[in-house]
Amino acid sequence: MPDATVSPATPPFAPAYRRVLLKLSGEGFCRQGETGISMAAVSTASEQIKRVVAAGVQLAIVVGGGNILRGREFSAVSSTISPSTAHYMGMLATVINGLALQDALESVGVPTRLQTAIRMEGVAEPFIRRRCVRHLEKGRVVILAGGTGSPFVTTDTAAALRAREIDANVLLKATRVDGVYAEDPEKNPHAVRYSEISYQDVLAQNLQVMDAQAIHHCKDHNLPIIVFNYRRTGNIERAIAGEKIGTRVVSAAQIAAGG
Repeated sequence: MPDATVSPATPPFAPAYRRVLLKLSGEGFCRQGETGISMAAVSTASEQIKRVVAAGVQLAIVVGGGNILRGREFSAVSSTISPSTAHYMGMLATVINGLALQDALESVGVPTRLQTAIRMEGVAEPFIRRRCVRHLEKGRVVILAGGTGSPFVTTDTAAALRAREIDANVLLKATRVDGVYAEDPEKNPHAVRYSEISYQDVLAQNLQVMDAQAIHHCKDHNLPIIVFNYRRTGNIERAIAGEKIGTRVVSAAQIAAGG
């Protein structure tokens, strides 16, 4: 559940980024430690997103589906479902989350479009880059589901690719911990948290921020990543406002320059 002790940022706020790609994992659609969809959790995120859009931010959201099914984990325990099929099932789970988020946002007056990498015109538009950008320019939140449409590609990599395609200024990675740690903070409560770290160090230390392919895409495009705890109400706004929350992943040169 969201941390009730943290008050939301006071709208309107001044965005530090004009166009944002938010990666919202499947965990953001359910209560902590549970699976399935909790519309209370989705509604909490929707209220934050509403304030972000009201501030003039162009927002695209890549949704995960782990609250329903993780293709990689499912294929590992199933002897009858092929890994490719399991991954497609996981991609379809992201569409279910996308539909839930779309209705939650529109119920609070936020115009949206749901686009999918797997064609299913009965429920969503196909992902077309120019159309996606046009929706963003018109103030609509674009929810991107279905990953990349190909198996064996994580939603983290899908988020990095979509961020590059739409020329996002930043990739926000919403997670259940408050940044990037030297060790797993859920196993070691004394693990050190980085306020900033370079793409190179993330890869060299094999830190589980995003998969290596996603990090490489952001590094090649010099796209900053902000990793933060989505369960703290107001943190989406704080990250977009440029407040120092979570961990910023940028180039070593930017860190050295203090930028």
